[in-house]
Amino acid sequence: MKNWHKIFNGAPCIIHSEAEMLALGEQLAHGLEAGDVVGLVGDLGAGKTHLIAGMLRGLGEEAAVTSPTFSLVHEHVGGRLPVSHFDLYRMKDEQEAIGIGWDEYLQSGNVLLVEWADRFDGALMPPDTLWLVLRHLTSTTRSVLLVRS
Repeated sequence: MKNWHKIFNGAPCIIHSEAEMLALGEQLAHGLEAGDVVGLVGDLGAGKTHLIAGMLRGLGEEAAVTSPTFSLVHEHVGGRLPVSHFDLYRMKDEQEAIGIGWDEYLQSGNVLLVEWADRFDGALMPPDTLWLVLRHLTSTTRSVLLVRS
């Protein structure tokens, strides 16, 4: 996640379209390294899945990207780094995440991209998680802010 501070420069990125969200994700992908954990938080429809789709595209993944809302995790191995894409939205408690192998994923060396990472007060997330906070500004405009834990 090197050089992300240069992208954000201490302020949120203002996004005006789906294409811009994808482009931001592609740009962020260049700084991802094996074992990185990124927690994405924000309201429904704020663009978390589109940002992740851009990151995966930036890593060279060609497969379609959808939110793993019901399957809980999607594996992507077609790009420069293996990625595990999680959605914690429908999980009832931390034990459900542990039950699908959360601890093993943390030790796998995969990049972990986690939607709704603030569930359970963020207790599942490691201390070095980089947090991206997405917010609706208007019906068509979003902000994306990098927050270090």
